[in-house]
Amino acid sequence: MQPITTRFTKLMNIKTPIVAAPMAFASTPELAAAVTAAGGLGLFGAGFDSSEKIRETFKVVREKLNIPKGKPVPFGVGVIGWILDMTEGSDDARIPTILEEMPEAIWFAFGDLGKYIKRVHEYDAKREHKTKIFAICNSAEDALRAVNEWKVDVVVAQGNEAGGHGGSISPPVLTVVQSIKAALGPNGPPVLAAGAVTTGAQVAALLTLGADGVVCGTRFLFTPECCYTDAMKEVLVDADLQATKRSLCFDDAGRTNGWPPLHDGRAIANKIWDDFSEGLSMEERHKRFDASAAKGEKDRLVIWAGVGAGLVKEIKPAAEVLRSLHDGALESLRAARQLTV
Repeated sequence: MQPITTRFTKLMNIKTPIVAAPMAFASTPELAAAVTAAGGLGLFGAGFDSSEKIRETFKVVREKLNIPKGKPVPFGVGVIGWILDMTEGSDDARIPTILEEMPEAIWFAFGDLGKYIKRVHEYDAKREHKTKIFAICNSAEDALRAVNEWKVDVVVAQGNEAGGHGGSISPPVLTVVQSIKAALGPNGPPVLAAGAVTTGAQVAALLTLGADGVVCGTRFLFTPECCYTDAMKEVLVDADLQATKRSLCFDDAGRTNGWPPLHDGRAIANKIWDDFSEGLSMEERHKRFDASAAKGEKDRLVIWAGVGAGLVKEIKPAAEVLRSLHDGALESLRAARQLTV
């Protein structure tokens, strides 16, 4: 692999500026390990996981990457602020468990994050290994707070095209990246672009816009390593560019509510969306969702996905997906040079 070198790849010591997003209910340790092994940075979504499940994830990733216990693991873990509000005062605190395992990165999103990021700084101050801290930002104001108050190492500029959860009124990724880059200036930390990045040409476009790397979530749903069921992946393969919507109705159905104000989730707009749009009561929507699940139907599945789902039409191994994104980016970057000849 011919490397693509950015400030982010130098910071993380990786060959390509492509990150597999930490997706709750979708990412797996196998997916994260495959992306890391292929030259990118794999992350695992541990937002709803117990400490025991998190330890098991690290065990699998260490085995896949041949990293012994006690050594840093070249992948990252994503956590959710409002979930931490419920867990970090309990006997099953997640942050110490994660930090004990020595990941290269920890990704924070959704909620009052500063107090938890402070704990990472305090923990790492007592040891040689330093965990890179990522934070999702939906605006320049978010980014300035993350950098100046929380001292994060990487800003994730998330546009409203992104699948899963994010800011309900966030602008598109092109606008978010440019706004955040302008606010942070040339001496700010690396900025990653997140939101419907599914092709190598899009990776190249965002790099030339000023992003130091990209985060791909939806693209890695189309892999055998993703834990979505075959039925869910069939729906994704059949999706078009108008297949997704942003709404809390998907969380209503799955009973995963708790997100901060002005946040919701983008998912496949199936009968869950139709029930909500028809104005049905929460009780009736739950009744229909549960009945559909009991029958094994796929028209009321909660399938988190971004608008880029409509650009992908086949399932491929994660390593192959990463190489395709990387090679496509290289091809587009080389082609762009010809425009100035």
